[in-house]
Amino acid sequence: MYVPRPFQEPSPGILNAFIAAHPLGTLVVQNSQGPDAYHLPFHLDESGSLHAHVARGNPVWRNISGHENVLVIFHGPQGYISPEWYPSKHEDHRQVPTWNYQAVHARGRLVVHDDERYMRGLLARLTAEHEAGMQKPWQMSDAPEDYIDALLKAVVGIEIEVAELKGIMKLGQNESVEDRTGAATQLIARGEAAIGEAMLAAKKP
Repeated sequence: MYVPRPFQEPSPGILNAFIAAHPLGTLVVQNSQGPDAYHLPFHLDESGSLHAHVARGNPVWRNISGHENVLVIFHGPQGYISPEWYPSKHEDHRQVPTWNYQAVHARGRLVVHDDERYMRGLLARLTAEHEAGMQKPWQMSDAPEDYIDALLKAVVGIEIEVAELKGIMKLGQNESVEDRTGAATQLIARGEAAIGEAMLAAKKP
C-alpha cells in the first residue's frame, strides 16, 4: 500500500485500536483461480495476532496450506471532499475534489485451527467484546448446550500471525487548518460525522 508521508500512521497502539474499533476485515488470499476475498469479523489478541472463524464449507481454510502470506484490510470512515468546502478555493480556485478515508493493512501467515477448544474460546471472546455494550449481554451459555456443540462443529478457526501492520489516515493533513475545518464541518452537517470528526482531530505531520 502506498502511503504518502502526511497520511502515515506509525503507532502500533493507534493501529491496534483502529482494528478493535473496525473489526470487520477483508481477508485477501491467493488461490489457484487467482485472488479471492472474504469478509470476516476479527479478534486482535494481546500478541498482535488476528483470529476469526469461517463456515466449514468455506474453501478458504482448505486452500491455504498454513504457510501462505495473506492480507487483511480494515476500513474506517470515508467520504468525498468537494473543493467548494475549502475557504481557500474561493480565494484562488486552486483546489480539486478528493476522497478522505482511513484503513489499516495487516500482512502475515494464515494458520488453521480445526479444534473445538480453540473455537469455543474464540467465540466466547468475540461474544464478550461485542455484547459488552448491550443492556443484557448474550452469552453462549444462554443457548442449549447441544445447539452450541453442533454449531462449533460447523465452523473452523483461522489465525493470522501478523508480520506487518500498515495504516493510512488520509484526513486532509496536507491542507491548511482552515480548509480542513471547513471540509470537516460540511461533512458533519451532511451526517458524515465519523470522517468529519476524524479530520478535526487529525494533526499536521
